[in-house]
Amino acid sequence: MHARHGLPLKVTASLAAVGAAGVAYAAGFEARSFRLRRITVPVLPAGMRPLRVLQVSDIHMVGGQRKKRAWLQSLAGLRPDLVVNTGDNLSDTEGVPEVLDALGPLMDFPGVYVFGSNDYYGPRLRNPGRYLIEKVQGRHGLNGNKPVVGAVHNPWEGMRDAFDAAGWLNLTNTRARLKVNGLELAFTGLDDPHIKRDRYERVAGGPETDADFSVAVVHAPYLRVLEAFTADRYPLILAGHTHGGQLCVPFYGALVTNCDLDTKRVKGLSTYETQGQRSYLHVSAGCGTNRFTPVRFACPPEATLLTLAPKA
Repeated sequence: MHARHGLPLKVTASLAAVGAAGVAYAAGFEARSFRLRRITVPVLPAGMRPLRVLQVSDIHMVGGQRKKRAWLQSLAGLRPDLVVNTGDNLSDTEGVPEVLDALGPLMDFPGVYVFGSNDYYGPRLRNPGRYLIEKVQGRHGLNGNKPVVGAVHNPWEGMRDAFDAAGWLNLTNTRARLKVNGLELAFTGLDDPHIKRDRYERVAGGPETDADFSVAVVHAPYLRVLEAFTADRYPLILAGHTHGGQLCVPFYGALVTNCDLDTKRVKGLSTYETQGQRSYLHVSAGCGTNRFTPVRFACPPEATLLTLAPKA
């Protein structure tokens, strides 16, 4: 007996079984196989003591994700000098208390944060194939697509207030400073470019010369943002948003970045160059997924401990 398109039923059944096994692995194992990556970035001025920075991103918290909450809580055992949260904490309108529970131990450390689109708005069910189509057409988020109509608004204000109360600095289209281990750190942040909330003109001008070190922070690493930060001579840019591609091809890598960044820089440490200037760029693959696509393949969820070290 044969299937409709000429494939033997045994082959069809085998392909279906392989597909089901892949989905089971991507959703049941890898999406909850949390990892900590460690990276050294030679970016500090000579003679400065190393700085340990924990970056968490794209948590996309959904109610009942106990393993994710416990893993995030355990990161406090690293005792970082600084925590940088690059946004998209939510994927559930009821998720704020669980985000605060997960990040509670980390809020005992100095920190800064920016928000992403999923902090402001609830996720939508969409065909993952549309990311490939939008990549070909050069459309990403509101950068080329029509504005979202009827979006669910998340209660992000309570999360913001809790972060602020803990002493974390809100970098939404603003600059801020923080003293860490005797060092004066200056930060420049932007609201999420994915939904066109970035306002670089408000923060333009480059690093603050009287600070020991300056860092640029943004959720989505759109090229216009990387161009601006790099041209202004920021030595380090931290971002998230891409999920590392989320569904990757083994031995090949990511197919999409969900922005106009190239796939070679979809996650991890790289450099960005423009106008004769060069910045280090670190893009976190994040530790969550949209609640409607709770799968990862060849791209495990992560946080990163960056050791900022003096230049050689």
